[in-house]
Amino acid sequence: MSKTPDDLRYTESHEWVRIEGDVATIGITDHAQEALNDIVYVELPKKGVELPKGKEFGVVESVKSVSDLYMPLSGKVVDVNGELEDEPEMLNEDPYGKGWIIRVKLSKPEEADELWDAKRYAATLG
Repeated sequence: MSKTPDDLRYTESHEWVRIEGDVATIGITDHAQEALNDIVYVELPKKGVELPKGKEFGVVESVKSVSDLYMPLSGKVVDVNGELEDEPEMLNEDPYGKGWIIRVKLSKPEEADELWDAKRYAATLG
């Protein structure tokens, strides 16, 4: 059974968001990593790049498939989890902790109102 922490926000495309002030940490959900299975590669954006909501910001590759990652909120990438380049399996082992993907300084914080809460996200998983 997938974990869906109550303190996070979610997207239909299985990204999670933790907002602290004007910075959002973004990763993939437990459900997404389970569906992908063994993750073998993560493509990360460059620090400093501005990305609009909905834009592809990276790729996660597993032994089964390749999945694009989409920006849940507009903002400037202020940090990337470089450890994922050497240890992509962290996305499988700790998707909500060590497996975070990027941190973004929000340019349109009001977009967070459109993200799903844990209950709504969990309901879409059936």
